[in-house]
Amino acid sequence: VRGTIQISSVRSRIIEPGYGYVRVSQFQVSSGKDFKKELLSLKEKQPALKGLIIDLRNNPGGLVPASVEIADAFLDGGTVVYTEGRLPSANISFDAKSGDLLQGTPIVVLINGGSASASEIVAGALQDQERATIIGTQSFGKGSVQSVIPLGDGRGIKLTTAHYLTPSGRFIHGQGIEPDIIIEQVEQQPGSNDNQITRAVQLLKKS
Repeated sequence: VRGTIQISSVRSRIIEPGYGYVRVSQFQVSSGKDFKKELLSLKEKQPALKGLIIDLRNNPGGLVPASVEIADAFLDGGTVVYTEGRLPSANISFDAKSGDLLQGTPIVVLINGGSASASEIVAGALQDQERATIIGTQSFGKGSVQSVIPLGDGRGIKLTTAHYLTPSGRFIHGQGIEPDIIIEQVEQQPGSNDNQITRAVQLLKKS
């Protein structure tokens, strides 16, 4: 029977007692909801969660609302991201609501050259708000906002109408997010954590 198959872009696991791991492969419509569901699952398995790793490596981005919702889960207010363009209507600020779901539990975000767009929004917001430590390598640097203008007959033209900026005003496009701790990923042994995840756990234990 043919049908629409919904595949979650979010998965989680306990890396070791007290430390959780959440992987987001892309930002879909349900990613924000799925992320919170996985986070709740981790907290049920480990009520005294000591640290969390959010893996955004090779995540090309996706829907902005999903990225804002995920960043908002850990921020107690403030700006998540804002856009600037030539027209006043392009200047939009996305703000976080009050309430940190982890109540200050240390967070590490993993990024690399394949992390772009919405991934950079999450990493940039948590870094600027000093809510997470960013580990890995420089992100891709895709901070442009595209708008589709209909031309009729089902055709349209896509134009860049604005750019994303982090809460502190950093320009993402063409620059990307610079990790707090730069670590190149090396080939891992089958069934083991890679060196960036291992370093993340070590950092969380010292936090």
